[in-house]
Amino acid sequence: MAPPQQKIWARAGLMAFAVLCGGWLLQLDYRQKISTNVLDLIPPSEQSPEINLVRGFADDVQSRVMLFALRDPQNPALAKEVAARFAAKLLSSPGFAEAVVIGDSAAQDKLGRTVFERRFELLLPGWLAAKHREFKATGGSDDRFSAWLAEKAAADLESFLAEPEAAAMQEIVLADPLLLVPRLASQAQLFSPQGADAAGYGLVWARIKASPLAEEGQQPVFAAVEAALAEVVLSHPGVELRWSGINRFAAASRARIEAEMRLLNFFSIAAVLAVSAIFVRQIYKIIHLLPVILLSIAGAWTVSTLIFDRLHILVFVIGSLLSGVAIDYGVYIYMQPALRPDEPYAEKLRRLIKPLLASCLTTVIGFSLLLFSDLPLIRQIGLFVGAGLLCALGAAMLYFAQLERPFLEGRQFGGLGSGHQRRAFRLIPRLLLVVAVGIAVLGPFRLRWRDDVRQLDIPAPALNANETELRSLFGESENRSLYLSYGKTAAEAREQLEAFRAGWTKVAPQVATSSLGMLLPLENDWREQTGRIALLGKFPDEFRAALERHGFSSASFAGFFEAWDRLPAASAVRDYAELARSVSAMLTGPLSMLSSTRDPFWFLTVVENPGTPAPVESQTVNVSQLQSLNDLFTRYRWSALRLSLIGLGLVIASVFAIYPFRRAVRIALIPAGSCFFVFGTFGLLGHTLNLFHLLGAFLGVCLSHNYAIFSSENAGAGGAPPVSIRLSALSTATSFGVLAFSQIPVIHALGLTVALIVITTLMTVELEPLARRSA
Repeated sequence: MAPPQQKIWARAGLMAFAVLCGGWLLQLDYRQKISTNVLDLIPPSEQSPEINLVRGFADDVQSRVMLFALRDPQNPALAKEVAARFAAKLLSSPGFAEAVVIGDSAAQDKLGRTVFERRFELLLPGWLAAKHREFKATGGSDDRFSAWLAEKAAADLESFLAEPEAAAMQEIVLADPLLLVPRLASQAQLFSPQGADAAGYGLVWARIKASPLAEEGQQPVFAAVEAALAEVVLSHPGVELRWSGINRFAAASRARIEAEMRLLNFFSIAAVLAVSAIFVRQIYKIIHLLPVILLSIAGAWTVSTLIFDRLHILVFVIGSLLSGVAIDYGVYIYMQPALRPDEPYAEKLRRLIKPLLASCLTTVIGFSLLLFSDLPLIRQIGLFVGAGLLCALGAAMLYFAQLERPFLEGRQFGGLGSGHQRRAFRLIPRLLLVVAVGIAVLGPFRLRWRDDVRQLDIPAPALNANETELRSLFGESENRSLYLSYGKTAAEAREQLEAFRAGWTKVAPQVATSSLGMLLPLENDWREQTGRIALLGKFPDEFRAALERHGFSSASFAGFFEAWDRLPAASAVRDYAELARSVSAMLTGPLSMLSSTRDPFWFLTVVENPGTPAPVESQTVNVSQLQSLNDLFTRYRWSALRLSLIGLGLVIASVFAIYPFRRAVRIALIPAGSCFFVFGTFGLLGHTLNLFHLLGAFLGVCLSHNYAIFSSENAGAGGAPPVSIRLSALSTATSFGVLAFSQIPVIHALGLTVALIVITTLMTVELEPLARRSA
């Protein structure tokens, strides 16, 4: 093709690619496309029901809750009044679904009245079933059950009234001598906030309508909070507000990541320019590499956002450093001198096409294996990097085709073995390589691995401290654990709650537990209540006599006996699922988080000072589930390791298919040896590794293949690697080295690992020719 036509077609191709990428990227809704939620790193198809349950609880229940604590230091007694005004203003805004003042007696009284009115419908079935089982254990016949129950109920009442806490329930006991409501009240004592009154705070629990990870759940909500505070300040100028919510963490994480991306990109570009200034004579010409880098990143963004509906922001933090990788192909083409002054670009490209394709395609083949990973983040990174490298190669080939003289002259420093050093000095490279081999062989045996899901969080010490203090005001503490008992239906979930409580009583009877799931009777108990009541035809008379024998006046309990006479009507059979939903509707505000009677079905239990794991026979999971998530990531690490080994196997096989045996052995050994050396060093230093060190190693090995391939021709002649290899390797090392300074633990791990492997590879290709000459 004639040079003018070549330029036209090259520019047309570059322009078309840029327009396509720009058109797609400009119309994206990045708030919806990019996630900062750690739980989005867990596959939606993860088969563990516990993980799915915790994920749903965290996403749909916990995440929408916001906590507020208000205090007027000058008028601490007005804390609840201030909180009530603040809550009313929040509730008037469109972003909030609920805003409840903690300690508001109106809501508590309403719930108490509803529970009391429905006590025979909700609480009697379970009580009656438990008493019937207790009676059957004595060996008695059903015709004696009524008399036994009357005596037992009277004795339990006498025992209860002897306890100090019974003094506050005198009026309830007269209408409820079976103690149905008082016993439930003791089950709910852990749900009451603690510490707020002593601190002089008025507490507000609120629930927002939108997801806290969406834009509607952040800035509009924050504006509503500011407006509510401004109104309160008008009448209470000294009021202080402390508040927290997942949306604050999400907004802070996004801002932190965006700021870090800008900072890392700035220092990455500065580092690459500094390296270029050392190796390039005319530094201004390095600007021709910028379009290649930008087009590769644009291509990676476009392909990734086309394929995946939602991507985690860590993909783009890592991908933003693609500039250090994408520069390789441009540098190799740009810095190769022509064989003769009139050599056409097409002829020059044909000379270079084999190592270019070999380095790019082998790397892409390796990364394509990551697409089969179970972990979304690894799949997304694999596609992002693979697509970016293909775009970088294509952009480099087209971009330099439209330049008049595509050549960047570099400074020649020679190899480490240049000159006529003494033989003793020339033996040093061999000794270094022997030491490196020893570290690579022995060091990995001392490696320690630990995957911690908390490493995926963006550090926010101030917000975490504020969250901890706020939750302590609301009665939460590290000495309490939350457990979810779940099932395929509300009835099954309720049965699992019963099994959990029974199992816990066996293993730790001294530990207090609370669950308002006890409001809902077991389905069997509820259905069998009619038959058991049929055994109690004489119970009212027998119970009156038993009360008199225990020193009570039966006339004082007239209200109870009147309600008992209406029992058949109150116990009319209805659908159990409907009953479960009616119980859930009774729980508003913070109590609404204690159960779910729609799919997924679960009931929450608070355990005080647990100290022991949940009974294994029940379908119950700890809400924190930190260890389960850690185990999940450990499993994905081994899955990623298998995929990485398969990918590297394909890379090595492709190298042997392209190059002669001896050269292929060298190309394969240098990256693998560099990886083992770096891991060996980590092992000897006692550095703990995780999934992202492994991912960084895979990325570093794939990239190091480029330098092993590009330097193979010079190494075969016993010469030093060309300046283009040094510039490419150091640019990659510095750009990823910048990541090692990230405050995000996983980014730090990945950047440090890639940078060390690339540096080790560069040192190997520098020392290897000298070591062979000194042999």
